[in-house]
Amino acid sequence: MLSAVPRSVLCRLRPGAALRRAMAMKPLVAVGQVTSTPDKEQNWAACAGLVREAAQRGACLVFLPEGFDYIGCNPAQTLSLAEGLDGPLMGRYMELARDCGVWLSLGGFHERGQDWASTQRIYNCHVLLDSTGRLVAAYRKTHLCDVELEGRVSMKESGFTNPGTEIVAPVSTPAGKLGLSICYDLRFPELSLALQRAGAEILTYPSAFTMPTGSAHWEVLLRARAIESQCYVVAAAQTGKNHEHRTSYGHSLVADPWGAVVAQCHEGPGLCYAEIDLEYLHRIRREIPVQSHRRHDLYGTVGLMP
Repeated sequence: MLSAVPRSVLCRLRPGAALRRAMAMKPLVAVGQVTSTPDKEQNWAACAGLVREAAQRGACLVFLPEGFDYIGCNPAQTLSLAEGLDGPLMGRYMELARDCGVWLSLGGFHERGQDWASTQRIYNCHVLLDSTGRLVAAYRKTHLCDVELEGRVSMKESGFTNPGTEIVAPVSTPAGKLGLSICYDLRFPELSLALQRAGAEILTYPSAFTMPTGSAHWEVLLRARAIESQCYVVAAAQTGKNHEHRTSYGHSLVADPWGAVVAQCHEGPGLCYAEIDLEYLHRIRREIPVQSHRRHDLYGTVGLMP
């Protein structure tokens, strides 16, 4: 876990020294880990507390996990609690970003979209707010989690959720160019590579992995996405018992472009911190230039050649 130089320390330095120190510091990001329940007010209080704590530590960008707003006990409750992006909950997060002066990655907001009245289905929406509280990007999850592990896990996200129809271009943030994904998207390297080709330096996977899939796949998938894309990977996660029928794996983490885990939460709600070193990222890309070695003329042609 990496820590920041508190702002109060910078304020005690002479103005010239403070400026030089600030310029030398690498951007600090904070990764949240929470236990969301169906109680939206309780979840808001927990998340807002983490954001304020991260801002006090000097983070410029705070990541919250999928379902930061709530995790329902069943599809009916999940649908009933959903709001639009213009609703009161997102308004509170906009105000929080503005008050704290931080960017917020809010992954997995249960969104009632413009087609709610006709479809009665929601979107799983990753919202990015800047430090003025402005909504700068919204990615709607394209790969929906329909899995059946006999006797262990049964999920059918497509039963109440509409899939997104586009990949959102990476967004310039104070920490670097951020590519947006959500949870199950992690299993599709095509998405991470497309975001990297579009300029991403940081990939983010806000998640709510189950215990069986998390213990087997979570860290290895995140590190693989970091290595193959040569990006930082930031993954905020749900942890613990969300309700009677669901327990989440946790282990929020940051992996660097070499694939090393440089920050990680373990059990329970909390934060971990990491510095984003873009000079290091670009050095790795120069030393192992896999992106220029890719054979796009060959991929997708297996079995099609005469």
